[in-house]
Amino acid sequence: MYALVALISGLVFGLGLAFSEMTNPAVVLGFLDIFGDWNPSLMIVMASAIAVGMIGYTIKNKRIKPLLADDWQIPSLRHIDKKLIIGSGLFGIGWGLSGYCPGPGLTALTNNPSEGFYFITALILGSAIYQLQNRISH
Repeated sequence: MYALVALISGLVFGLGLAFSEMTNPAVVLGFLDIFGDWNPSLMIVMASAIAVGMIGYTIKNKRIKPLLADDWQIPSLRHIDKKLIIGSGLFGIGWGLSGYCPGPGLTALTNNPSEGFYFITALILGSAIYQLQNRISH
């Protein structure tokens, strides 16, 4: 049942990305181009995501435990640290340069294979560098 819910959730998420054109890097880059041909559609996508998240937290606060797990998997860290700032900065820079974040980047493997390959390769390489650095520092 858990795998089925995960599959359906992933499909709904992917369809939402495709329907809102967030798989098209030109739309994302158009949102970031506030002094040029600005495209505000990403704000609607963000507002929708926040609304869904608020509904999720409302449901979570009314239930003792989830339907398909033993306990809630909520992040415990509540402070802003160096790792968060650097990680979010790198994510934003990568997103701004390419127009892709990880979900739409995967779809680019079929929509635009050459760009998708470079993006996913950089994503995997960046993740590997982080894992290596994390092992060395701990």
